[in-house]
Amino acid sequence: MVVKRREPLQLAHVLEDRHVASIPVPIIEKRIEKRIHTRFDKAFLVVIGSELYGDSFAVARNVSAGGILVEMSYAPPLGTVVTVHFQHAREDGELDEIVARAEVKHHHYLNFTGSTAGGSDAASARAIGLRFIEFLDPDIRIAADRVH
Repeated sequence: MVVKRREPLQLAHVLEDRHVASIPVPIIEKRIEKRIHTRFDKAFLVVIGSELYGDSFAVARNVSAGGILVEMSYAPPLGTVVTVHFQHAREDGELDEIVARAEVKHHHYLNFTGSTAGGSDAASARAIGLRFIEFLDPDIRIAADRVH
């Protein structure tokens, strides 16, 4: 097979023929925040409960009064209602807990590479955006056999 080389295109005239815009375009220097609720940007462990999928541990991020972003190993379908259990063990052994019901509003799939010594590894993460519906009585406990 013979490969023929093409001559490079002469595009220098494109830069010379540029026209200056007659209407000035304003430059927006600050991003306008459209969120209703202030976000709490902290990562911590939560338990996500679902009637169909059971209960599992997940990492919560960007908590606000309106919702939360949760990194999970699976993504329940949009519209699914789940329970979010925020748990904190005190020094005396007691467990403080806040329980919220939330609706799955968004799916997020992230693909990225991480640099390691000598190479880069491809990785991915899955997250869901939840909108809080209501907060429940924290005395409702999760049975240990339901968490996986």
